[in-house]
Amino acid sequence: MHMKTVLLLLILALATIFALVCVLLTRGRAPSTCQHQPREQEDADDGQSLVFADLTPEEMVQVVRYLQGNLGVQLVDASRAKPSDNCIASVDVQVPAKAEVLRFLDGGGARPPREALAVLYFGNQPDPNVTEYVVGPLPTPAYHRDVTVQKYGGKVPYHRRPTLAVEYKQMAGFLKSQVFPTAPSFMRQVMEYDGASLAALTAAPRGFQSGDRITWFVLFQNVSGFFVHPVGLEVLVDHSSLDISRWAVNRVFYNGQYYRDMVQLESAYVQGRISVEKVRKAPRDGDFSSMKPRAPSAALFPLQYEPQGPRYSIRNNHVLFQAWSFAFGMSVNTGLRLFDIRHKGERVAYEIGIQEALSVYGSNCPGGMSTRYMDGSFGIGRYTSPLVRGVDCPYSATYVDTHSLFETLSPSKRKASLCIFEQNLGSPLRRHYSNLQSLYYGGQVNSALVVRSIATVGNYDYVWDFIFYQNGAIEGKVQATGYASSSFLHGDGLRYGNRVWEHTLGTIGTHSINYKVDLDVGG
Repeated sequence: MHMKTVLLLLILALATIFALVCVLLTRGRAPSTCQHQPREQEDADDGQSLVFADLTPEEMVQVVRYLQGNLGVQLVDASRAKPSDNCIASVDVQVPAKAEVLRFLDGGGARPPREALAVLYFGNQPDPNVTEYVVGPLPTPAYHRDVTVQKYGGKVPYHRRPTLAVEYKQMAGFLKSQVFPTAPSFMRQVMEYDGASLAALTAAPRGFQSGDRITWFVLFQNVSGFFVHPVGLEVLVDHSSLDISRWAVNRVFYNGQYYRDMVQLESAYVQGRISVEKVRKAPRDGDFSSMKPRAPSAALFPLQYEPQGPRYSIRNNHVLFQAWSFAFGMSVNTGLRLFDIRHKGERVAYEIGIQEALSVYGSNCPGGMSTRYMDGSFGIGRYTSPLVRGVDCPYSATYVDTHSLFETLSPSKRKASLCIFEQNLGSPLRRHYSNLQSLYYGGQVNSALVVRSIATVGNYDYVWDFIFYQNGAIEGKVQATGYASSSFLHGDGLRYGNRVWEHTLGTIGTHSINYKVDLDVGG
C-alpha cells in the first residue's frame, strides 16, 4: 500500500478516536444547568417546574423521621418486616392538585406546599389495614393527614396489600424448610433438588374472592434465564395468616395432575402412580436462554454524533428542545411521567404518563391460566433499571439518576435510570428535488427528542419512550423485550402457546398498556 494512503488512513482513524473520546467525556457528566442555548431557546422556566419534581433523598429521610416520631407506633424496616408488623411500604412525591398548580404557573398564585405521599402497612393493630398519609410541608414536615378513605371510599383491608419483597422471601423459606422436605424422594430423584437448584415465579392475583391471599408458585430450574425452564411442579400457598407458622399448602400440581399437598404427591410417586417427565438439566448459563452473544459482532455498530453538542438543555427536572418544553418525573408505582408540556410556549398537555401495564395469559397449568399481572402493583418506577450507554440509549445521550424509597427506611439511588437524547430519524422531514422548468433542491433533516426509561418487571423489560417531533406531534411508545412467559408443556398445551424447548410452552399473552393523557390544547 502506498505510504501516503497509510498515513491518510492513520490520520482519519486518530481523528475518529479523538471525536469519540470527546463525546464520551463531555456526555458522561451530569446535565449542566448553564448550557448555552440559542437566544430563542433560552430557558425561562425559573424553577417553576420544581413544583412537579420528585422527592430528593433528603426529603425522603425527613418524611421517614417524621412518621417514626409522630404516629405513635413502632415502624419496622419493611425489608425485615413480618406480616404482623407495621412498616413503611413507600414514600413518593404528592403532586399538588392541578388547580393549585395552574394558579401558581399561570395566575401568579403562591407556590403550592411541597408534600409527600406515604403508604404504610399496619399489621400490628386490632384491625390491620393499609393507610396512606400526605405528609408536609417539606423539607420540614409538621403535619400528616389520612387520605385513604378520600381516595378509596373506605379503609383498605390488609389482605389487599401488594406483596413486599420480604414476604416473597418468607414464602420461599416456607417452601424450602416446611414443604419440600415432606416429599424427599420426589424432590431428590425427579426434581434433583439440592436446596438451591429451583427458582420460582408467582402468579397474580392472589385469589379470586375477597379475603383471599393465596399464591401459585411455579418452579423452574435455577439457571440464567430461568423463566423458560419450567420443571412441571407448581404449589399453591395460603399465606393469609399474619402468623407465618400458620401458612399452609392448599394444592400441588405436577405434570397435569393435582394433589392435595406434597405428602400425597410423594406417596403417589413412591407407589409408582404418577407419570414422571424428567427435565434435562440445563447448565448454569441456561444454554438457549443465555443472554451471552452466540458469536462476536462482525463489525462495530454505527454511532450518532452531535458536532456542536446537544441541541436541548436540562435544568433540574425541566427540558427545553427547540419549540418544546416540559418537566419530567418518576413515580415509584407508575414510572415515567411528564408535566406542563408546551409547544412554542403554549401548554398542549398538563400531564402525560404511564398508568398501568396489564398482562393476561392462557395455559393448561394453574399458575399460567390464573395469571393477570398488573405491573403497577409491583411498581413500574420501582423496577426502573440502570441504562447501559450505547445499548439502552445512544452514547451521546444525557443520563439522569433518580431516587426512590420503597420497602426500606432509607432512599435508594437508581443510577442512570432515565436518558434523554435527540435522534436523527434517518429520513427527511420534507424535501423536493425539482427538475421541471427550474432546477433546485430543498430538504430538512428530521430528528426528534426521546425521553426513555426501562422497567424490568419479572421476565419482561418494558422500554418506555416519549418522543417529541419537530412538527408538533408527541408519541408515547412501549417495546417489550426480556423473556417470554412460560409453562410446563404437557397434554394439550399447544392450544395455549408454542413449544419453545423440549418441555417449555411459550404461553399466549395479551398486554394492555394504559396511559394518562391530560390534554390542555387551547386551554
